[in-house]
Amino acid sequence: MSAASRAPQRSDRATGVRATRVHAAHVRAPRVRARRRAVLATGTAVAALLLSACGSGGTSGGGGNTNFVTGTDGISTVARGERVAAPDLSGKTVEGEHLDVADFRGKVVVLNVWGSWCNPCRAEAKYFAKVSEDYADQDVQFVGINTRDTSTGSARAFEEDFGITYPSLYDPTGKLMLRFEKGTLNPQAIPSTLILDRDGKVAARSLTALSEERLLKMLEPVVAEK
Repeated sequence: MSAASRAPQRSDRATGVRATRVHAAHVRAPRVRARRRAVLATGTAVAALLLSACGSGGTSGGGGNTNFVTGTDGISTVARGERVAAPDLSGKTVEGEHLDVADFRGKVVVLNVWGSWCNPCRAEAKYFAKVSEDYADQDVQFVGINTRDTSTGSARAFEEDFGITYPSLYDPTGKLMLRFEKGTLNPQAIPSTLILDRDGKVAARSLTALSEERLLKMLEPVVAEK
């Protein structure tokens, strides 16, 4: 075969290769864009959540399908038959040990979202330390969710400073907080405190720092449930 007759074949093959590459690029592009959108959506959600950090919190009422009522004291509660189960809350603690909140089913759980950098969290910490010890023999388990601390060292120092002896999940990016369903009693600020009943369902929530009196006001009615 002459060089002249081979040239068109090489040209055809080159054109085919280019066409295949162009087609593959068009196929990959939507997938890449979809992945980018998913990453951006997650990042935006986390950023929106963390923008509310150490704020005054919110007072969402019980309209629509939320089924909860917020009192004038800022404490939201849900009737026992209308509560929603807490999501999966598991992972490493600030001490590096594995913890799963579901393992405390059968106990009342006080779930406190905090950061060592957060002044309102520091203000309420002594009350959580005290009440956690006072209720240790009443089937009440305190669990923290530490967020936005870039290392566990500062979180451990916080616990030592305030005498916190209960465990805290380490959640620097707030992903655990985003697992709560919208329209339920979810943690929307730092600090936030949720009370889980013995069935692992969210019974009460506060989006502001708590005094000992307000913490007990949230906790005692759920402890009294049989």
